[in-house]
This record gives sequence, C-alpha cells and structure tokens, in this order.
Amino acid sequence: MAKIVILGAGGFGISLAVMARSYGNEVTLWSPFQEEVDLLTYERENKKLLPGVVLEPDVGVSTDLAVAEGAQLLLFAVPSQAVRSTAQKVASHVPEGAVLANVAKGLENGTQLRLTQVIESEIGGHQVVALSGPSHAEEVARGVPTTIVAACKVRANAEYVQTVLMNPNLRIYLNDDVVGVELGGALKNVIALAAGISDGLKLGDNAKAALMTRGLSEIARLGVAMGGRSETFAGLTGVGDLIVTCTSMHSRNRRCGLLIGQGMAATDAIKQIGMTVEGYTATLVARELSLQAGVEMPIVEQMFQVLYNGLDCRQGIKNLMSRPRKHESEQVWFGE
Repeated sequence: MAKIVILGAGGFGISLAVMARSYGNEVTLWSPFQEEVDLLTYERENKKLLPGVVLEPDVGVSTDLAVAEGAQLLLFAVPSQAVRSTAQKVASHVPEGAVLANVAKGLENGTQLRLTQVIESEIGGHQVVALSGPSHAEEVARGVPTTIVAACKVRANAEYVQTVLMNPNLRIYLNDDVVGVELGGALKNVIALAAGISDGLKLGDNAKAALMTRGLSEIARLGVAMGGRSETFAGLTGVGDLIVTCTSMHSRNRRCGLLIGQGMAATDAIKQIGMTVEGYTATLVARELSLQAGVEMPIVEQMFQVLYNGLDCRQGIKNLMSRPRKHESEQVWFGE
C-alpha cells in the first residue's frame, strides 16, 4: 500500500483515485476549488464528469496542499495550463523521497516545454514520470482493461509507479524515451481535432484514416527531430493514443473538432465543450516547434490557420489535397 496524493479532482483525477483505492492504496484528492471539494466530500460523485463513479468513504478530498507532505506518490492530474502554477504552490510541501508523476498531455505555451520539464523546473531534485497512453478517464474509472506507459529518465521512478498502480485492469509498460512519450501524448490532440472536423464535415472513413496516418507521420518527424525515438511513435503513446483520441466520443478534442466541422467558431466550440481542449494550445506550440526545427507539418499548419486565423475547414482540406506530389517514404521514421 502506498500513500498517494492526486493533484486535480477532475475526471482523470477521480478515475485515478477510484482505481488506486480499489487496489489498497491510501488516496487523497486535492482541488483548488472549494465547490469541487464540497461536491466530492458530501456526494462522493461528480455526476457531470463521471456519473455512477463513486469515491470510497476513506478517500480524502481537500483544498489544502499540505496533504502532499505525506505522499509517497504525487500524481499531477491538472490541465496542462495549470501544471506550472500547481507545481509552484505544492513545491514546499513535496517530501524529499516522493515520486512525482504527471498524467496531463500537453505543451506549455510560451516556453514550449514538455510538462515533466515544467514540473521539474519548479520542484528541484525530482525526475518526474510521464504517464501516458490510450486511457480515457471514463473507462479507467470503471475498470475497463487499459494499457499505458510510465516514462522517466530515472528507471527506478518509473518502476515505482508501475509497481504501485499496475493492477489486473491497468497494465503499465516502462519507457525511457520521455521526449517521445510526451510529444506523442500532446500532439495527438491536434490530429484528434482534425479528425473531429473531418467527422463534422462528413468526409467519411477514407479522409479520417488519411488524417490519422499522415498526422502520425508529422508527429513522429517532429518527435525524432526533438530527440525522441522513432519506435516510440509506433507504440501506445503514439499510434495507440492517436487511435483512441481520434475515434472516441470520450475525446473532448474530437468533440470540439466535430463542432468546428459543423460550422461553429473554434472559440465557441471550446466554450461549449466546457473543459480544457488541449489540442488548441498544442496546435500553436507544435507549429512553433516545427518552424524552429525545420520540420514540415502540413496538417498542423492547416489546423493553426483554422483555429487561430478563421480559415474555412473545407479550404484547409483543399490546401492539404492540392499540395505538390510526394513519395510516401521520402522520410523514413519507423526505424531502418
């Protein structure tokens, strides 16, 4: 049994709490929002996010970051834009020997940092584990078989997370390619937005399959250019996460894209989703990184124009389809 503190009481935070407690761990949820804490304290359920998923009576819920002082495993489960501020606030409460892990999938706007880098820059002396892979909160909370990856530069930290969290319904693989794992998790949200737009335009299966396949190629090209390994993008945090995010209605990025494809403005679609749409910021950061690295990412470029410059989705499709002729294998990225 481990003492686990989960920072963030949204859908994924709750799902992790339910799962971790069901396998004997001592679990506390932290939220900065008193109304969220009150809801979970008294009703033990967030009916909007996870109806029917109930917290055990002994799962703690608090707004006090001092709860982190007893943690053996500290899990960040806040939206990507809140990772830095949360790390700043909790830094003075983190025990020296605690293992830190992050489940958010995104890139920090402005710094272009991966989220483990953000946490490490605020909490010194810790190598953070990235937990990523095809893992919708709605299914993790209900014990649906799920397989993810724990990636860290320090193998012992990843192994600890694997030991504590792995159970008959959650299989965890180790990976030391933190760059590839985090980039795969962040950038698939851009392609999921595109896939949703494709569905909203009713373009059919052929177009969606093309977006996913060519999108994965773009993700991998940038990932390898930034130091990731090509084989990582053929794994759970690459193609695996891409498949689930582009095809499931659990995916808020796909749902947002669906609304945009049906004619709604991007900012209005995000508001209607009502939760963080990580692909919106990831599109901006991915474009900046691609320009800096000299990596061609045509889908990302068209998504940037649609999301930030108001380009009509149909014109974006035309722009992609009318690009100069290419050889599919001009840039090999799945290894040689």
